[in-house]
Amino acid sequence: MVADHTPKIVGTAWALLALNTLGSAGAKTVVPLPRSLIQMVTMGALVAAFALALVVNPRLRVRASAFLFLLTLLLVPSVISSVHLEVGVGALFRCARLTLFVATLWLLSRWWDGGLTFVRHHIRMYFAVLVLVAAGLLVAPGTAMPEYYGGRLVGALWPLTPPQIGQYAAVVIGLTVLLVLGRRTTGAGAAVVVVPSLVLLAMTHTRTATLGLIIALTLAIGSLVLTSAAARRVFAWAVLCATVAAVVFSSALRSWFLRGQSQENFSNLTGRAKVWDALLAAPRTLGEQALGTGLGDKSFDGLPIDNSWLAVYHEQGLVGVTIVAAMIVVLGAVALLRPPSLPRACAIFLISYCAISSYTEVGLGDASAYLLHLALAASLLAAPAAAATPLAALVPTALPMTEVPRRRIPRWARR
Repeated sequence: MVADHTPKIVGTAWALLALNTLGSAGAKTVVPLPRSLIQMVTMGALVAAFALALVVNPRLRVRASAFLFLLTLLLVPSVISSVHLEVGVGALFRCARLTLFVATLWLLSRWWDGGLTFVRHHIRMYFAVLVLVAAGLLVAPGTAMPEYYGGRLVGALWPLTPPQIGQYAAVVIGLTVLLVLGRRTTGAGAAVVVVPSLVLLAMTHTRTATLGLIIALTLAIGSLVLTSAAARRVFAWAVLCATVAAVVFSSALRSWFLRGQSQENFSNLTGRAKVWDALLAAPRTLGEQALGTGLGDKSFDGLPIDNSWLAVYHEQGLVGVTIVAAMIVVLGAVALLRPPSLPRACAIFLISYCAISSYTEVGLGDASAYLLHLALAASLLAAPAAAATPLAALVPTALPMTEVPRRRIPRWARR
């Protein structure tokens, strides 16, 4: 096993980036937390992450990648559209937040070498969030499963919505399962993480996270089928179990996905389609079509957009949509060109999950957990850094070295 030379402070900075993406709006908590206090904590985490990354990388050594270049390019339409202040002064604040987020990723890219170090940091941080959610469920079950969310699990100690909890649980489960298949962790250790995460995912009743987990994990395991016997066994058992479940529990699965909604409400995605139609039908100037209206709270007429592509179109225009699509395409193309390996499988899982979730979730155009997932995928697809070659190693050693005998200098030549 290759030794991990990544400083621990890098893992701390990555965890602080994840803390920043938790957001400041969500469910009601046991102890009411002012939104200003939550924003202070999340923004303080981002500033601290940038400071730690700067401390551990004072010479500003980075590893350039197409993903980071495109992510930096996304700042251009964000800033240009936000300076008009059509969505308020908060747009500039969100631009500053995104800039600091991207700058921290650049500083941490020095340790992107295609290894699994950042995967472990990712799992630890988001599993810690799930532990906090479970603690809130034990302390105040009524607050953790409120009626205004239809009895779905929310964060009772920190304001987290069911889709957020479902997303964190799905990512933790998928990455941990892949580590087990790659024999990078034990089955008992993985069960401690996977089993409670599955329970929390089921309690959130989040369809997007569940489907994203199933499809993305299937694609990731499928990429290992040709090189891993364990992956072949798991893939075969998964297909068998899915077939049996589809036949035996079809009615139960249908009722679970409907969540007590009518067929009409389910077909228009719980009212999302109405917001999408109104957003697309709204009149826009040529500049707003190209660059958007500026970074906002991912809503339209006071209603959540709940679609990453439409949110990017609304806030960063067609230019932003093109850049975000290029990020997904580039990461996917690089993943397909890499030879089969565990890091490649983890990257395929993250890219697929983000692409699937983008249909009913937002976050691809702003500092969010989804961008952090894609950054993790980019770190997994990075080529290992080449070690510096010592100068002494350049001296050829294959040729025999013979000692030249010294000639005696005559006495008259010494004068």
